[in-house]
Amino acid sequence: MKGKILVIEDNEQNLYLVRFILEQNGYEVFAALDGQSGIEMAASLKPDLILLDIQLPLMDGYAVARNLRQDPALADTPIVAVTSYAMTGDREKTIEAGCDGYIEKPIDPDTFMAQVEQHFIIRDQRSGGQ
Repeated sequence: MKGKILVIEDNEQNLYLVRFILEQNGYEVFAALDGQSGIEMAASLKPDLILLDIQLPLMDGYAVARNLRQDPALADTPIVAVTSYAMTGDREKTIEAGCDGYIEKPIDPDTFMAQVEQHFIIRDQRSGGQ
C-alpha cells in the first residue's frame, strides 16, 4: 500500500468513485460519512492524507478542517477539500479553514490521482523528503 487516505464524504456515489480510484492506485482508503466521525477517525488513524467534502451534515467541512488543524498529531497531514463549491472566494475560504488544497467536483477520473498525489509531493518537500 502507498499510504492511508481518509475520505470524509456523505454522498455514497462520490465516496464510491473516490474510493475506487484510490484503491486502484494502491492506497488504503478509510471513510467517514460525517464531520464528527471524520475527526475521530483522523485522530485514531493518523492518515497520510485527508480528502474532505465541504457540504457535510451537522458540521460543515470548514469546521472539520479547523478542528483537525487543532490536533498537533495531524499538523503535517495534508487536508484537501473535494467540493462542488466553485464560486469566487470558495477556494480561499477552504485554505483559510486549514485545507492545503482544493479539488472541484465532479472529479475528473483522468486527472484525480495527479491532483491527489501532488499533495504528497508538497508534504514531502516540506518535510525535507523524509
